[in-house]
Amino acid sequence: MKALIPACLVGSVALFAVAYSPADEKLPGGAVEKIAEALPKEAYAKSEKPRKLLVFSRTNGFRHASIATGKVALSELGKKTGAYEAVISEELVNFEKGKIGEFDAICFLSTTQNPFSPFKDELKKMSGDEKKAAKEYEMQLKENLMAFVKGGGGFIGIHAATDTFYEWAEYGEMINGYFNGHPWGAGTKVNIKVEPGQEEHPLAEMFGGERLEFKEEIYTFKAPYDSKKVHMLLRLDPEKSADVKGKNREDNDYGVSWARNWDDGKVFYCSIGHNHEMYWNPKILKHYLAGIQWAMGDYKVDLAEGK
Repeated sequence: MKALIPACLVGSVALFAVAYSPADEKLPGGAVEKIAEALPKEAYAKSEKPRKLLVFSRTNGFRHASIATGKVALSELGKKTGAYEAVISEELVNFEKGKIGEFDAICFLSTTQNPFSPFKDELKKMSGDEKKAAKEYEMQLKENLMAFVKGGGGFIGIHAATDTFYEWAEYGEMINGYFNGHPWGAGTKVNIKVEPGQEEHPLAEMFGGERLEFKEEIYTFKAPYDSKKVHMLLRLDPEKSADVKGKNREDNDYGVSWARNWDDGKVFYCSIGHNHEMYWNPKILKHYLAGIQWAMGDYKVDLAEGK
């Protein structure tokens, strides 16, 4: 079955594809130079074949200004190390059956709400038939994405990827939870520790067992979040971070980065990525790279290693 945009949606898709203009997004001054200086010199593993990463950042809710910086960082990260070619696109056609198989992994870079749905303003203008066709197309794309990951593809989620697809329970299970606020805001000092016992794990060794201390927006998560179901790599230490209101977990379980197998596929998530400067933090870039290469299958890492 070939997944195509329904004929009655062609005009509407063209409209909602430009509800905002990524071309208008601007990087902070000196960002390109700072990213270039922070990039790792080499990949964690030699690619078994030319790899392709789809970097997808379509938003149907809040849009992070740092998306523009993240796109550059992820693109240059693959280019500098030779680990992959980044395809930066918000086109839904990339999730159609005839297209999605071209990628080795898909990265949701601060997507929000339902990125497979028409933008809200355009949805209001659609007829009943157009809305029905849009919903059918959305469901097909969701089916394609899940089949891609379960079939052996890689999935990488950065920051607001957990503020995405609340209506899709299987996505929530895959990524291990949904956004439930950020008591630690963008200007808040946070202290993030490597999960005990994981200091030498290949996906966390770049931190050298040392804590991360900087200003960053850190999420809390709600169901189906369960840190026992994933391989936890980084966790916020609320005792050593700024004292803030709104901490909403009695167990103080504030996971920051984790990995998991999802049938035959691999899922890596890191909530760090709100502030622009996270994308020129050398250790964070190495963490992203390790996670991406692991999800693609080139970095042979046993998740049990380091326990």
